[in-house]
Amino acid sequence: MYTRLYKLMVTVPPLGWVAIFLIAPYAFLFCFSLWTVQSQTIVHHWNLDNYRQMVENPVYLQVLLRSMRIAAAVTLLSLALSFPLAYFLSFHAVARKELFYQLVIIPLWVSYLVRAYAWKTILGSDGVLNAMLMYAGILHAPASFLLYSPFAVVLTLTHIYTPFAFLPIYASLEHIPRNLLEASQDLGASRLRAFWTVIFPLALPGVIAGATFAFVLSLGDFLSPLLIGGPSGIMISNIVVSLFGAAYDWPLGAAVSLSMLVLVVLLLFATERMEKRLSFR
Repeated sequence: MYTRLYKLMVTVPPLGWVAIFLIAPYAFLFCFSLWTVQSQTIVHHWNLDNYRQMVENPVYLQVLLRSMRIAAAVTLLSLALSFPLAYFLSFHAVARKELFYQLVIIPLWVSYLVRAYAWKTILGSDGVLNAMLMYAGILHAPASFLLYSPFAVVLTLTHIYTPFAFLPIYASLEHIPRNLLEASQDLGASRLRAFWTVIFPLALPGVIAGATFAFVLSLGDFLSPLLIGGPSGIMISNIVVSLFGAAYDWPLGAAVSLSMLVLVVLLLFATERMEKRLSFR
């Protein structure tokens, strides 16, 4: 039996860490969202004006919807790339499975900033892609839509967050009992039917987890839109950075941040319930 002192020594440090570095900052953020700014000074006047301004000003809703569209596009592309790759590694790449797995993970070893700048170099007017298209005769002048556009943001975020979607999908596929596939084949099911009736339903928790990773991380990203997004690729996180920075409107920035936090938490709760319902036991 553990003593009371031992239980306190084990539980108090992590709880204190969470309280100081997680709960306390959120509490301060909530307090800031209820204050106002007057003459470049934060006034501790409790009200809901920041939330009212956020609802009444259509700019915030437009940027939020654009951010969600970009995040949804990144999620779909990440799943379209990661699921076939995870399926190949799990069921077909038996001899070199570890090698291919490491090749998928290697991009995570490279700095986020380096990968973002790499795509800026590739998609630029004097970049590699424009040079190849002009050399092949497909274009006669550099394409301006490749960089500083939502397309560039979606492409860069897909490259960055596809490994995060791949990992849970691969884990789900690896945990599928192979004797279920053998049983389906013994019962006369084709490979396609076995995939849709056995593999895909059992892999759905991993697909949902990967989609959640890709969507949440893309929705909160601000560096890629800042580097390669341009005016049409601005996302909600860039608005928050501007409010806390040049605009010096910390209360409004805190209100937008908390609204995003509530949206993400609700999404995580919904996906968690879906994963529990679909998880294989």
